[in-house]
Formats: sequence, C-alpha cells, structure tokens
Amino acid sequence: MTTVEPTGKVALITGASRGIGYGVAEALVARGDRVCITGRNEDALKEAVEQLGADRAIYVAGKAHDEAHQALAVERVMEAFGRVDHLVNNAGTNPVFGPVADLDLNVARKVFETNVISALGFAQKTWHAWQKDNGGTIVNIASVAGVAPSPFIAAYGVSKAALINLTQQLAHEFAPKVRVNSISPAVVKTKFAQALYEGREEEAAASYPLGRLGVPSDIGGATAFLTSEQSAWVTGQNLVVDGGIFLNAGVG
Repeated sequence: MTTVEPTGKVALITGASRGIGYGVAEALVARGDRVCITGRNEDALKEAVEQLGADRAIYVAGKAHDEAHQALAVERVMEAFGRVDHLVNNAGTNPVFGPVADLDLNVARKVFETNVISALGFAQKTWHAWQKDNGGTIVNIASVAGVAPSPFIAAYGVSKAALINLTQQLAHEFAPKVRVNSISPAVVKTKFAQALYEGREEEAAASYPLGRLGVPSDIGGATAFLTSEQSAWVTGQNLVVDGGIFLNAGVG
C-alpha cells in the first residue's frame, strides 16, 4: 500500500458523515490532508472517522445552523490541528418538494437557515480563526437547481442560488487571502437525492450525455481541485458538475 505524504493542510467539511460530504472528505484525506467532519448523527460520524482513519480525521456532531455548533467545530479543529486551511460547506436540507406558490414560509426559513446562513456562519468563523491571517479556500456545495429554475425542488433551488451569490460576495471580500468557489452538482447518487432517481435510475440517467448519474467521488475530485494550488487563480466561480445535462437545454 502506498503511503500518502501529508500535505500539512486541514479541512473542515460540514454534513460529511455520508454522501457528497464524505466523498469530499475521502478525496482530501487521500491526498494527505487532515479533516474534521460534522453532521447531526454522532454514530454515523464515528463510523466515517473510522473509515477515513482516526489519525487523519476527527468529528464534531451538531446542527449546521446552530451558531454554538459552528463555533465549537472551528474551535475543535484549531485545538486538534492548529489550523483550518479549507472550509467545505456541504450541509444542506430539502424538506419540501414542489413550487414556491404555496410554500410554507416557516419551511422556507428552515431551508435558508441550513443551506445559506450556516455556510455564512462557518465562513465567518474560519475566517476569524485562521484564514484572515493565513489564507485558505472555501468551497460551497450548491446545485444546478440554483442555476436554473427547478419547480420540483423550488425552495431548495432558490436557497442554492443565494449560496452561489454568497460565494461571489465572500470571494470579493476575502480576496486576496482566501479563494471562495462553489460547485453545482446535478443529481448525485446519495440518500439525500434518492427521491429524484429511486426506482428509475436508468431512466433518470438516460438524459445525461455522459450516461450516468453522479457519485460522491465526482464532487470530491472537483473539490480537491478547487482547494489545491492547481486552481490558484480561480475564485468567485461556480463549477457546474452535471454529467453534461445542461447541454440538453438548447435541444428542440
């Protein structure tokens, strides 16, 4: 087995006990980073840390929109590793399906609290704890639903559009020390997105030019790029990772 040379860099990844967040953690650990993962389920986080390697990963359980949890997560990273070079805001929720015409406003507030406000909170805290003086990167996991209307998941899409704009705002404010970008995946095969393809995966994948749905490692690879020196001149951008699905937009 090849030993990975440590990079000396540290990443905080929210919503990472499974799915896209875990795929990101895997990619960063594989290149030599150490990581702190967060999520609501402590048992799932413990299992994820065991898989990633207890010498390379720690966890902090809590709700992403809880400011006390945000502060604790950043504090734990600094205590354990002494730095937080990369922040990946992946935690998200989508408790409602359908258009916004009759959307319960309390549900809308919950979606924005988790998908947008929590990302801002984590960004503020990592900025003040380390990145303001030492630099780093932030990657916000958005969605293609934030790039174009998606009535089936309208509230989620509106929140992700806000997250993309927040990415641009942070990129402007945090430059030149910190690069901030977002990734907008199409449907990725996770428990979170199951309702979009369960029982009809072949049919769902047929409309993608690359012939398949995404998998967490697809987003992990994109995140690894945006948190590396290979993307040193990239900031304020939204990278669409969609298997080519947007190529169909102009087809009559």
